[in-house]
Amino acid sequence: MVDREIIIAKTNAAKKHLSRIQSLAEGPKQAFMEDQNTQDIILFNIQLAVQNCIDIAAHVISEQGLGVPGSNNEMFYCLEENGYINRQIAEKMVKAVGMRNLIVHEYGKLDLERIYQTLQHDINDLQEFLKTMIRKVNQ
Repeated sequence: MVDREIIIAKTNAAKKHLSRIQSLAEGPKQAFMEDQNTQDIILFNIQLAVQNCIDIAAHVISEQGLGVPGSNNEMFYCLEENGYINRQIAEKMVKAVGMRNLIVHEYGKLDLERIYQTLQHDINDLQEFLKTMIRKVNQ
């Protein structure tokens, strides 16, 4: 059985990280591109926010006996296949996991331009996932 309190705690943690990201991402692009401290804070909080979403997915899949996904990406497709999220959210979360992996494993040099564009256009995808999962566990 899905532990609603775990989902709520992970959601609240992710929202805290997203709030931190959004407060720093509102500044001008040039400030982001030139300020290493801002970059580090944003990248760290992206990593933690996405990880909380991964943890939510893992908890639901485990507790509901939905299988054993082979990767973090597969967890979001598993949630889609089992009616927890739609295809669009699954795809957005797979992209978020990819971004997290780039940050965590530092595959090559991070493309700060791409990070900035993500902050401006895609960061709310995590909020959408969180809202959807909270609705599902409250049913």
